Amino acid sequence: MYRLLTGYLLLTFLIGCSPQGPAPAQQEKALTSYVNPFIGTGGHGHTYPGATLPFGMIQLSPDTRLDGWDGCSGYHYSDDYIYGFSHTHLSGTGVSDYGDLLLSPTNSLNFNNGADGKVGYGSKFSHENEIASPGFYQVKLDDTKVTVSLTVSERAGMHQYDFEPGVGQFIILDLDHRDKLLDYKIEQLSDTEFSGYRFSEAWATDQRFYFHLKFSKAVKEVTFLREGTKKRKAAFEFDNETPGPLLVSVGISAVDEAGAKANMESELGDKSFDQLKTEAAAKWEAQLQKIVVESSEEESLYNFYSAMYHSMLAPNLYQDVDGRYRGMDLKVHQTTAFDYYTVFSLWDTYRAAHPLYTIIEQERTNDFVNTMLAKYKEGGIIPIWDLSANYTGCMIGYHGIPVIADAYMKGLRNYDTALALEAMKHSATRDHLGLEGYKEFGFVPMELESESVSKTLEYAYDDWTIAQMAEAMGEQEDYKNYIRRAQNYKNVYNPDSGFMQGRFRNQWFAPFDPYEVNFNYTEANAWQYSLYVPQDINGLIQLMGGPEAFEVHLDELFTAKTETSGRDQADITGLIGQYAHGNEPSHHMAYLYNFVGKPEKTQQYVQQIGRNLYTNAPDGISGNEDCGQMSAWYIFSAMGFYPVTPASNQYIIGTPLLEKATINLENGKQFTVMANNLSEANYYIQSASLNGKPLERSFLYHNEITDGGWLAFEMGPDPSDWAKADEALPKSAITDELIVTPPFIASGDIAFKENTLIELESIDAEATIHYRLDQGEFQTYDNPFTISENAVLETYAKVGAVESAVLRTAFYKVDPNRSIRLESQFANQYNAGGNDALIDGIRGSEDFRTGAWQGYQDQDVIAIVDLGSIKPIDSIKVSFLQDQRSWIFLPTEVECYVSTNPQQFYKNLPTVSFNAGQKDENSKIETASFDMSGYSARYIKIVAKNFGDLPEWHLGAPYNGKAWIFVDEIAIE
Repeated sequence: MYRLLTGYLLLTFLIGCSPQGPAPAQQEKALTSYVNPFIGTGGHGHTYPGATLPFGMIQLSPDTRLDGWDGCSGYHYSDDYIYGFSHTHLSGTGVSDYGDLLLSPTNSLNFNNGADGKVGYGSKFSHENEIASPGFYQVKLDDTKVTVSLTVSERAGMHQYDFEPGVGQFIILDLDHRDKLLDYKIEQLSDTEFSGYRFSEAWATDQRFYFHLKFSKAVKEVTFLREGTKKRKAAFEFDNETPGPLLVSVGISAVDEAGAKANMESELGDKSFDQLKTEAAAKWEAQLQKIVVESSEEESLYNFYSAMYHSMLAPNLYQDVDGRYRGMDLKVHQTTAFDYYTVFSLWDTYRAAHPLYTIIEQERTNDFVNTMLAKYKEGGIIPIWDLSANYTGCMIGYHGIPVIADAYMKGLRNYDTALALEAMKHSATRDHLGLEGYKEFGFVPMELESESVSKTLEYAYDDWTIAQMAEAMGEQEDYKNYIRRAQNYKNVYNPDSGFMQGRFRNQWFAPFDPYEVNFNYTEANAWQYSLYVPQDINGLIQLMGGPEAFEVHLDELFTAKTETSGRDQADITGLIGQYAHGNEPSHHMAYLYNFVGKPEKTQQYVQQIGRNLYTNAPDGISGNEDCGQMSAWYIFSAMGFYPVTPASNQYIIGTPLLEKATINLENGKQFTVMANNLSEANYYIQSASLNGKPLERSFLYHNEITDGGWLAFEMGPDPSDWAKADEALPKSAITDELIVTPPFIASGDIAFKENTLIELESIDAEATIHYRLDQGEFQTYDNPFTISENAVLETYAKVGAVESAVLRTAFYKVDPNRSIRLESQFANQYNAGGNDALIDGIRGSEDFRTGAWQGYQDQDVIAIVDLGSIKPIDSIKVSFLQDQRSWIFLPTEVECYVSTNPQQFYKNLPTVSFNAGQKDENSKIETASFDMSGYSARYIKIVAKNFGDLPEWHLGAPYNGKAWIFVDEIAIE
């Protein structure tokens, strides 16, 4: 069991009753006592329990896991062995990194970490002997009998090691812990001080980490583990006769060793461990008091303040006390004008975490924007997911843009606003990540870029935020351009299926299964992305058939079967039907009922999510914490509202989960939300009032919060008629510069034998469709037409004077006598166009997710090609893809058989072998070639042998992963 440190910092925060409103929420004891840092350390939460400060540079925490998806933070609650204690950790991410500078107390000189099962410098431990609270962590190690206590300042940490009397006292410093080392140094400065650096490669491919450490006792002897002349590990031995605990003070820096020393000396000085621990607790208490809540259910208090705690762990300060920092160009810069940060998990946090900061962290939000603009100047673009001065290239969209726009629209403008708009437009106009196709066609074509549907939808929202800021700044041409782009979501809506779907060579990806997790979506399926249009929810409602049809779609979302098909996606968790609360694209969906006048359904699902998917337990978060986003959803929702559309200055009301919450604003004002008669059964809003006046609408404006005041709800056990009138509904609508969507090919074969009948349709009922073949004259489409030779079809749609983009689709005539029989079953999500894809003449690129490869998992590929008659053959070539990070391996062997009789094949061609198991991080295409030298045959049989179980070195091996074969054209000449 875990225990929480309580009672050591008891503060009373009582604010008197205002004559103009209800008394603010009051706390009975220290808010830090309600924080459980172990929430999220189990399941797939990926959090850590160690000591850190709000948005601090250092995260001093135990390491129990070296790799694997559930080892991203370095700690998992199911483990029972601690390797040691390192100084940097990531909270709730889906990729591993950090774990810099591991220190481990032990009883003898031992450089082995114990990962091989042999006796190592680490130790077994029990959660019974583990304590964590904000800014403090303690554990007693079972094997070495050392009690380890940890606490921190912003840029430095202090270890306290209590050894049992008479045992050996050693501290192991291991620079080889976790990531791949690029360069390193350990230097002895005196008998108590050491410094050095650790440059490493992981998610951040060139991370620079410097350290300075100081022992409270003189080192009796130091032993180094060297590689050549360089020291990778050190063992510090101390005299066990000296009484008292051993203290280790550590400063860290991304700039240099002098910076690490200055950080340590400035922040730790001559402070005792208890003094530093008390200061850390006080800083956390002040942070948590930004929102004071009351609840009759203690569980809710633990959930709320643990969420507050997790929402303040990132982004992380990345700047020394003198203002120096390492920029995105990996050079050292300096500023005292603002604090510089790293670890922006923007695909997650722009949705609710950053909007939360615009309320309770306004000054810091200005720093965040200034940081992004500095990164733009240093590295050439606003990062999507930056980590320690590195562009990781992780996730999609350009979501620094809505963070900036949201801040600007809320009046937070302590930065160069003209530079901000320039940087935002710059991010939206690159020719990468599908943007080139998006800009030309109004959507990302599947054949050009993976995750095309998700990218189209998220780019469109980001573009809307640029439009809002441009309009507010008086930049009308920019506004017109980006408000048109904001409507591009319409271009991936299939009116026949009622879902957002990939457009593959201007046809809808088929066969379509909304439950299928495939390469058209980012960590999701069609259910979980088809409602992602926060910038034009009213437009989406009309696109989907109106309010009633939209409500039906929402109902089906929440009541659908919980199973998914297609790719196994560990991020899809916390399922209610196909609503997946464990991953961010679903987070706004429960609030969409308000837009169709059914707020009671929003209230039903918000309370269900809040009560069931957030618990005071190690597995109390239903998915990755994702640097505060999961917690920010709870913080907002528990108070009764949520930012469905950041940059709109509008919050959609759900239902409160707490009796009272008071936001203590930086401007000195307070905003209090109170729920009268709230209970587990009484979660329906009966009525509401704002500052004493009836509130009939189901949304709030940002200034109504920041101006201070109070919001009161009357709760009851049954739905009411509150906020159902048309004028009470929230609006999210684009009403000007309306676009026309390009037409799509409703039927017709891209690769055909004799001929194919082409039918065109448009999403716009009022549009006329125009087409031409092979650069001929455009004509109006009235009826289906036939293509019987190779051709290029161009199409566009028109409403009045507004025209869509022109789309071009190539059609291929293939040998009508040639056919193929597959004796293996390809995965639907990797069908490449269907049964004939391996003989259609269309080849795939090195990106398997663009749809032209046929994929087979854990099975051999067996295909028989019939040429239609006996013919002389010069060569047979088969192409295969390798992308080992995505579990795609070359076949071990490829066999080719030929025959004139489909019942009897002779193997008279040499087998082609590949070294499929050799580790290679590069994606590439390899071809198996067979020389026939004019030998005649009618039937060709290809057998490609699957690699099978993933090799031990692969990250998927612990999960019993099975290899895929991706095969493309079988070329016969």
